[in-house]
Amino acid sequence: MKKLFTALIFSLLMPLTAIAAEYSDGNGYTTIKTPVRTSDPSKIEVTEIFWYGCPHCYALEPLVQAWKKDVPADVDFKYQPAVFGRGWLAHAKAFYIADILGVEDKIRGDLFNAIHVEHRRLNSEDALAEFFVNYGVNEDDFHKLYDSFSVNSRLSQADAKIRAYGARGVPGVIVNGKYLVSAQTANGNENIFKVVDFLIEKERQN
Repeated sequence: MKKLFTALIFSLLMPLTAIAAEYSDGNGYTTIKTPVRTSDPSKIEVTEIFWYGCPHCYALEPLVQAWKKDVPADVDFKYQPAVFGRGWLAHAKAFYIADILGVEDKIRGDLFNAIHVEHRRLNSEDALAEFFVNYGVNEDDFHKLYDSFSVNSRLSQADAKIRAYGARGVPGVIVNGKYLVSAQTANGNENIFKVVDFLIEKERQN
C-alpha cells in the first residue's frame, strides 16, 4: 500500500517537474540582474516593450491580443514603447498621447496596419496628428500633448526602466520586473507567451 501511495504521488508530481524543467534562465527567458520595481506589488506585472514601426512587433501583435483576452485577475498587463533610435521617438510619444486621451486601444491595430500594410510614413508630429483626428482627437490637443511635461516625463521613466531591464531590442515581454522574454530566448514568437505563462506561475509560487 505504501509503495502504491508513493507511486501515485510520484506520478502526480511528474507533470509539475516536467513543466518546471521546461524553461530556465537562458532557456526561454533571461533573468534581469537587478529586479525592477513594478507599479502594483499585489499583482504580477507583464509588460510588452515595443515599437509601432517594428515588423516583429507587428507580427507578435495578434498573439498579444489573443493572450490578453484571458489575462488572470492577478496579472497586470501593460505596454511600454521603447526608443532605441531617433525615429522611434514620435511613435513613443504617439503611444503616450493615445493613452492619456483614452484612445490607444482604438488606434493600436490601425496604426500598426497603416505603417506595415499601407506603408504610410507616420513618423512625424504632423502626420501622426492627422492620423489621430480620424479617432476623434482634436488636432490642437494632440500638438499640445506632443511636447508636454506629462508625455516627456513618461518617456524618461520608460527609458530608465528599459535600461534597467537590459533590453536590447523589441519586442520583449517583461514578467514582474524580473524576467525578459523575447523571440530569441523563447525560440520564436509562438512560444513567447508559453514562457510568460510559465513565469507567471513561477511568480505565484514565490
